[in-house]
This record gives sequence, structure tokens and C-alpha cells, in this order.
Amino acid sequence: MRYVMRRLGFYLLTAVVAITINFLVPHLMPGNPAQILIANFRGRVSPAAVHSISALFGLSHASLWSQYLTYWGQLLHGNLGISFSFYPATVASVIERSLPWTLWLVGTATVISFVVGTLMGIGVAWRRGSWADVTVPVTTFFSAVPYFWFGLVIVYIFGVLLHWFPLFGGYSSATSVGWSWSFIASAFYYSILPATTIVVSSIAGWLLGMRNMMITTIGDDYIMLAEAEGLTERRIMLAYAARNAILPSVADFALSLGFVVSGAILTEIVFSYPGIGYVLYQAVDNEDYPLMQGVFLVITLAVLAANLVADLCYGALDPRTRQGG
Repeated sequence: MRYVMRRLGFYLLTAVVAITINFLVPHLMPGNPAQILIANFRGRVSPAAVHSISALFGLSHASLWSQYLTYWGQLLHGNLGISFSFYPATVASVIERSLPWTLWLVGTATVISFVVGTLMGIGVAWRRGSWADVTVPVTTFFSAVPYFWFGLVIVYIFGVLLHWFPLFGGYSSATSVGWSWSFIASAFYYSILPATTIVVSSIAGWLLGMRNMMITTIGDDYIMLAEAEGLTERRIMLAYAARNAILPSVADFALSLGFVVSGAILTEIVFSYPGIGYVLYQAVDNEDYPLMQGVFLVITLAVLAANLVADLCYGALDPRTRQGG
């Protein structure tokens, strides 16, 4: 219990620091967001107009400390401000609308790449020295190719040349958003290419990690003892070798789930996929500071939560990590 409380205290302090930095960065940047919003207007804009726009978007002229306290108060009530680029929508509503798309796309792709990569790593390690070793350089090659480049290639092949899949978007404009079968089928169809990009590009990491741990585990004495007792090869591979070798991969998987919220930003940009990564790109492009703050906050808290879960899993799996930690 003391270990859990110490870890909770550490991550709570880290979250407070991260939220403070998230508040300070846009406020310490030069310039006024209201002036940026009207920068495209020709001629001079009166101070009264700047003040009106500031009031319209909830921009305060109070002291930094007063704004900081107000920020915490709004944050505790779930108020992240008003988005400049999606006005009059609130930042919370924009994130709420885009986050499920990223969770579906990146979350599903992460689970698929983890399961497939781990199973391939088990098989390659167990059959090392055979034709299965060819999968290592092949998957490593695809992981070395940047997401956006690989995405552009498959869009050109399967979208432009073959016309098998749509070029961009998250669903067909002919369907309305809802839980209807037509919308679900359309969303699945539109997610195939971006999901394939993520899976193919990330599968090598899971494969190599599991393969290396399996090779180390296979040489342990208890594996030799299991073979001497006449256990089946499949049982030794899965119940003994893989079961022990997979522990580091499980911890890494818990961490990777935290980064699901951030989304594969470049992939979403390439496919114009309506996820949190594409929203962040739009916020940066439009200098939408409240939306950037909100997205960064959600990403930070998700990563901290995933790290906390990974720490607690390590403590449960290996009691030695709880000593003095």
C-alpha cells in the first residue's frame, strides 16, 4: 500500500507540474491571441475591436497569477475554454468529438500490432535459424519508413491507382454520424488504410522485443527441464518460455496505450482522418491556443495514467521493484 501511495503522489505532483507548464507556455509567448485572430484584416484595427474579440473568446487581461487560479478553477469544472478555429464550440466538445476516432483507429491498430508482433516474435525465436528469420529484416524495413511516407505510398497505390479505398476522411459524406450499420461500415472502410499504415510500421518493435526475450528465456534451465520431462513442444513454447518472456512486452503495451490518445498525428494528417492528431494539426495551423492547450492536457494525462498503470503492474509482477521505491 505504501508503494502505491508513493507512486500516486509522484504522478499527482507530475500532473500538477505538467498542467502548470501547459498554462504558462501560451501565456508567456509574445503577442496577443486576439491580434493574431484579426491579423488577416487589412488596415488598422482599433483597440476597442481587439478588446471586443478578447472578451468574445474569454481572453483575460488580469494578472498571470489570477489567470492561473482561474484556469485551475475552470479545469476542475471541465471547462477548457472556447476554440478559436471551431467557434463557438468549446474545446471540450471538439476533443470529445474527435477523441473516439483516434481511440478506434490507433487503439485498434496498437492492439493488432502488439498481438501479431508478439506471436510472430514467439514463432521466430522458437524457429530461429529457419526461413522464419526472414520476417525480421522485412518488418524492420517497414518500421524504418516514416509513417507519412508509407501512408502516401499506399494511398497512391490503393486509392489513386486501384481505387479500392477512399483517399481521405473518416466516413462517407452520404452517411450521417450515428450507431447505424451504414455509418459503422463506412467508418470501418475508411479506417483500413490508416490502420494498415500504423500496424505495418509498428509491428517490428513488438516482434524484435519478444524475439530477443524469447531467445534469452529458451536457454534457461527450467526450459531444459521441461524438455527432459517430455512435455510437448507447443506447451513448452507457450506455457513456459513465452509466458515469462512476455512480461516486459506487457509493460511496454501498457505504456503504448497512453500514447494512443495522442494518435498517429502524421498518419491522421495524411489521411485527413478526423482524430485528435488532425485536430491538433488544425489548432497549430490556426494558432488556436485554447484547443492546443486542451489537446496537450489530454495527451499528458493519458500518458501519465499509462505510466502509473505500468508502474503498478511492475510492482505486482516483481515485488523487488517495491523495495525502496
